[in-house]
Amino acid sequence: MSVPLEPRVVPASLEAWLAYQTEVHSQPIDLGLGRLRTVLDRLGWRQPTVPVITVGGTNGKGSVAAYCCAILGAAGHRVGGFTSPHLRDYRERIRIAGRLVDTAALLRAFERIETARGDVTLTFFEYNTLAALLVFEAAGLDAWVLEIGMGGRLDAVNVVDPAVAVVVSIGFDHQEYLGTTLEAIGAEKAGIFRRGVAAVLGSRSMPDVVEGTARSIGAPLKRLGIEFDCVRGATDWAYRGTRWRLPHLPAPGLFGDTQYGNAATAIAALEEIEPRLASEAGAIGAGAVARGLAGVQLAGRFQMIASDGARPAWILDVSHNADAALVLARNLESLGAGGRTLAVCGLLTDKDAVAIIEMLRNRFDEWWFASTTGARGTTGAALAAQLGPLLRVPFHACADIAAACAAAALCARAADRIVVFGSFHSVGPALDWLESAGVLPSHPASEYTDAPIGTWPSGT
Repeated sequence: MSVPLEPRVVPASLEAWLAYQTEVHSQPIDLGLGRLRTVLDRLGWRQPTVPVITVGGTNGKGSVAAYCCAILGAAGHRVGGFTSPHLRDYRERIRIAGRLVDTAALLRAFERIETARGDVTLTFFEYNTLAALLVFEAAGLDAWVLEIGMGGRLDAVNVVDPAVAVVVSIGFDHQEYLGTTLEAIGAEKAGIFRRGVAAVLGSRSMPDVVEGTARSIGAPLKRLGIEFDCVRGATDWAYRGTRWRLPHLPAPGLFGDTQYGNAATAIAALEEIEPRLASEAGAIGAGAVARGLAGVQLAGRFQMIASDGARPAWILDVSHNADAALVLARNLESLGAGGRTLAVCGLLTDKDAVAIIEMLRNRFDEWWFASTTGARGTTGAALAAQLGPLLRVPFHACADIAAACAAAALCARAADRIVVFGSFHSVGPALDWLESAGVLPSHPASEYTDAPIGTWPSGT
């Protein structure tokens, strides 16, 4: 059913649109697909005709999505990537060919959504998802890579039927929405599987319910360590899958032992969609896989900024649950000893702060707890009061992430390293501060403005 294209409200800027979208629905998080399906039906939207990779799980989703996009791009395919949340710029969530969505195209999508929704209220993330679907539909892409926001079964992204569905890992996070056991969380994550569509499992250990769900609905299984695997060598590694054998691959561009499994999981998903890629670029060759792996970039995932000889090194990691904190601890250990390691930590109120600190308290010589903003934010003073007694080293409370970064930098020597972690709400402001302090160069992000973006399908 088509609708007229006159929106009920036209905020003056992207910032105004985003502020408006936080007020439309009564709850900031309200899982379910009914509202999206209603609006998509009014827009006349149809499932994409190009292959879609849906990536879910607790940790590793962003890395797997980044590898998929990078390899597809290296093979010459135009790919749309939808991820969340963002660090510094909302447009990071919707990328085409590695570039940010054009602001004008994004605003046109918001106007269409606002017109179509009628009396249907939408959450902030539902607006975000709908905008990504409309932008990708109009852009004439070769493939889409969609990251699940929360859970899976009832997440807005699950309105799209994938050509392959990935669950990277299962851990404790968002228990208030997904359940209090790994089995319950796994059942929600496995809700992205479809009959006859490969279900890629990116961890060697999964709750039984994940594999059981795939079997029960007839989704062919591809499991790390069984149907596909990664084999480490002294200087390279090899991928073994159901269709491809790729020896002598370069180390993934993202740091850490877990990234080999994440890279293999992405390749396992790409194996499934390659026969459906129908552009002039053709097949995904071994060279494209190697270039994509080596060239991938993902801010805030153990992102390292080396010392310049006068100032300390920085590491930024969005780890916000116990499993991710354990990976961060292992990555720090693998770097070896140097100077001191200092922590700038900002957490949200709905995270298991004690479990996170337990994984990391022996890795740092001094802590700065910082306030985070937003409805789920907490104060540095509250974090210090709760977590300080668990530490045996000095700790401090700061008004915000910028103040914590400045204080840690003032205390640090050139041989030290400062680690900012705990949330996107911590790493994003830290990146802003590092740029303002001249530690990071200012690089304006490029927008995707190539045709045919903004040419909406007729009749909608």
